[in-house]
Order: sequence, then C-alpha cells, then structure tokens
Amino acid sequence: MKEILKNRTKRFASDCWKLCSKFPISREYNAYCNQLIRCSSSVGANYRAACRAKSKADFIYKLKIVEEEADESMYFLELFSEITDKEKNEINRLHKEANEILSIIISSIKTIKSRK
Repeated sequence: MKEILKNRTKRFASDCWKLCSKFPISREYNAYCNQLIRCSSSVGANYRAACRAKSKADFIYKLKIVEEEADESMYFLELFSEITDKEKNEINRLHKEANEILSIIISSIKTIKSRK
C-alpha cells in the first residue's frame, strides 16, 4: 500500500501541474496555479517523508502535513471550478482524487493514534 500511495500522490502532483499548464498565463491564473502546484506536490513529498519517519509521533506529524496539503489542493481546485469553465472534467477528477487521498490519510492517522 505504501508504494501505491507514493505513486498515486506523485501522479496527483503531476496531473495538477498538467492541468495548470492548460490555463492562460495571467497574474490571476498564475497565483492560483502556483499555489495548486505547491500544495499538490507537497502531498507526495510529505507522504514520502512520513514513510521515513523516525517514530509514530513523527509519522503522525508528517501525515498531518499531508492532510493539510491535500485539503489545500481541494480548495484551489474548487476555486478553479468556480472561476472557469475550462477543464471541468479534469478539475472534478483531481478534486475527487485529492478527497480520496485525504480520506486515506485521515484513516491512517486515526488507526495509528488508536494503537498508541
């Protein structure tokens, strides 16, 4: 499962980058695109860091960062959904993927905390 989630979070970041590359270059789009690229790539980077955690507490701490970044990614995808009619299907697909990743992470945090 760890390798599957590593690949899935990396693909999520890559797909968000590809989505952003389809939007026009403007101050407004660039601001949101930059934020989406940062937080979506942080999901995978911090998940990988969690996989190398030195303790349960460190693992939970790093997963909480993944949780925050996945939620932030959803926020920017929701903004795109509201401000443009471009790429609606891809925005919706990525939002669903972020939500699924978020659910997996929250479930993992709850499971680990219950084992303490």
